[in-house]
Amino acid sequence: MEMTRTIKYEADRVKGFGEEVMSVPGCEKLKDCIQCGTCSGVCPLSIYMDFTPRQVIEMTRFDFKNEVLGSKTIWLCASCYACSVECPQQIGITDIMYELKQRAIKEKVYPRGLPTPVLAQEFTKMVHDYGRVNEILLATKMYMKTNPLAAMGMSTLGLGMIKTGRFSMIQEKIQGRADLARMLETVDEGK
Repeated sequence: MEMTRTIKYEADRVKGFGEEVMSVPGCEKLKDCIQCGTCSGVCPLSIYMDFTPRQVIEMTRFDFKNEVLGSKTIWLCASCYACSVECPQQIGITDIMYELKQRAIKEKVYPRGLPTPVLAQEFTKMVHDYGRVNEILLATKMYMKTNPLAAMGMSTLGLGMIKTGRFSMIQEKIQGRADLARMLETVDEGK
């Protein structure tokens, strides 16, 4: 895979971005990165990323917010924790990737066409609204918003699972949804 590199300028930086990320619990050690490249070396998906994990860490530290949040790298992170386990500085790289994903979703700056951000948004919305997730409805919404043709290709499988009772088209709801919504809002306010 050939990647195009561009020169980064001081004007491309969003001052304070790195400090904001480091202020989040689990991300404090970002400043301790020695740029050894171990995270990139052990990452099973780094060959598919537009920036290696090491580069994302460095760009985050140096306030290149738009490049980091707009990259595919944070969405390709499989949360396998190999980078965090092998890091000689014990940096929670996976936690940092989660924080970057949350910021990208909040600011709506993720790369279009990727299913993961849409899946995360729809999952969160279902939990907020119903307290439960319906897998078939979740997958349908994700496919319809990212790749409707793929949804058609999966329809036979989905219908078979509905027929056998493995999936239900009925959205279940928990009691006390208002209480759950208040709890989730409190958590969101604390960020």
